[in-house]
Amino acid sequence: MGDYSKTETDGHLLIVTINRPEVYNALHPMANQELADIFDGFHENPDLWVAIITGAGDKAFSAGNDLKYHAELRKKTGKSPAHPPRRMGGLASRFDLDKPVIAAVNGVAMGGGFEIALACDLIVASDKATFALPEPKVGLAAGSGGMQRLSRMVPLKKAMGMLLTGRHVSAKEGFELGFVTEVVPHAELMSAARRWANDILACSPMSVRATKQVVMRSLDVPALETAMHNLDYPAFVAMTRSGDTVEGPKAFAEKRKPAWKGR
Repeated sequence: MGDYSKTETDGHLLIVTINRPEVYNALHPMANQELADIFDGFHENPDLWVAIITGAGDKAFSAGNDLKYHAELRKKTGKSPAHPPRRMGGLASRFDLDKPVIAAVNGVAMGGGFEIALACDLIVASDKATFALPEPKVGLAAGSGGMQRLSRMVPLKKAMGMLLTGRHVSAKEGFELGFVTEVVPHAELMSAARRWANDILACSPMSVRATKQVVMRSLDVPALETAMHNLDYPAFVAMTRSGDTVEGPKAFAEKRKPAWKGR
């Protein structure tokens, strides 16, 4: 257990909980660095294949930047705090993570908290969750990927409707817009997130990483033919050379569950 977060492992699954409920799980640089270190470890650990990130308590996933901390530091020093390179939650500016991360959004996901969720591969939301990028209301902008990610995930006019007003969006509307994967009753949130994680863990981790890497890197390639040159993607090459490509068809032929090795 860290100073600002909690971690739990369950087989190949890592569960990360932002643990600052007294400030709606808002994050200052120290908390962001701690979370960045956790996801560095997740990236490097061959035995961890999927992660879930959520917030402590029933009110907030994360309220984003700890603006009170920022204001107090500026009052004392005249300077704004320096953000870690990975920025919000150690995820918002991380582009080398081919393992899937699920956001289990249990309450408000505001500003940087929403940016953390957008940086994840799936968003499973409680029916009590709300989302917003309210930075313009306090003279800021969603500088940790919110402007870029949201406008790529939902129709542009819908994204601009959120970005230019800072309005709050319910989990139901987030699902309708397309940035929420599933909405579930509040009490069932972590069970649903674990269900998604288990469905992913039932697949070859080599195939999952190859799929995520190809999808994410293909987004930058406008020509479909060029994007389909799969052998140019390292994780796809690693998959084709892995033992999992032998184990999968063998297990299917033998009518048993595959024993994935992830290598």
